[in-house]
Amino acid sequence: MPRPPRADEAGGLYHALNRGNARESIFQKEADYEAFANILAAGLARYEVLLYSFQLMPNHWHLVLRPNRNGAMSRFLRWITATHTMRYHAHYHTSGAGHVYQGRFKSFPIQGDGHFLTVCRYVECNALRAGLVKCAEQWRWGSLWRWLQQPEPDPQLLAAWPIARLPGWVERVNRPLTERELEGVRKSAQRGRPFGNRDWIEASAKRLGLESTLRPRGRPQVRFLDQQQNNES
Repeated sequence: MPRPPRADEAGGLYHALNRGNARESIFQKEADYEAFANILAAGLARYEVLLYSFQLMPNHWHLVLRPNRNGAMSRFLRWITATHTMRYHAHYHTSGAGHVYQGRFKSFPIQGDGHFLTVCRYVECNALRAGLVKCAEQWRWGSLWRWLQQPEPDPQLLAAWPIARLPGWVERVNRPLTERELEGVRKSAQRGRPFGNRDWIEASAKRLGLESTLRPRGRPQVRFLDQQQNNES
């Protein structure tokens, strides 16, 4: 089955994800996380992309970002992945030993309203959900910890959010997402489906050529849209 086109429209909001090959760790020690943060900073300086939220996990990473030029997100993500791979192999002397990443990154468009905040909560509570910390803000390798530092430590990575954080943001991030929220984000991540309300999903899928992402294997499009509508109720 051919891959759906990758949405990468200037001004859009996107979640992007990539994992280590065979889900192996891509960050072995603290210095590896720090090195990747420096790669992110260099990529942000190189490409017209804004980073709003992120989390680096032992074997994968999540980014929430906005390209300011058509195609900028893909160029940015290809560059950070290739640069990280090259430096990882050089540091660990593993050139020729196989791939660092499982493949190309995955991404999906996000509606610029409460759905953006839901995705940011999903990203920022990743380490908590995985049991790596007792509180989400304790995980140093993500945007929530950085946001709480004043000023943000170097390298500075985070852009001002397009939507204000809700009051009590840290408490909200520490509160588990509902099963419907988790299912909605995960299905969008798996297929590249737009994440938003029903009308926005339909309009975005049509504009961006992502109609195929609304048709899960063996299930008609309308059932996915009805389920997405139920997630908002």
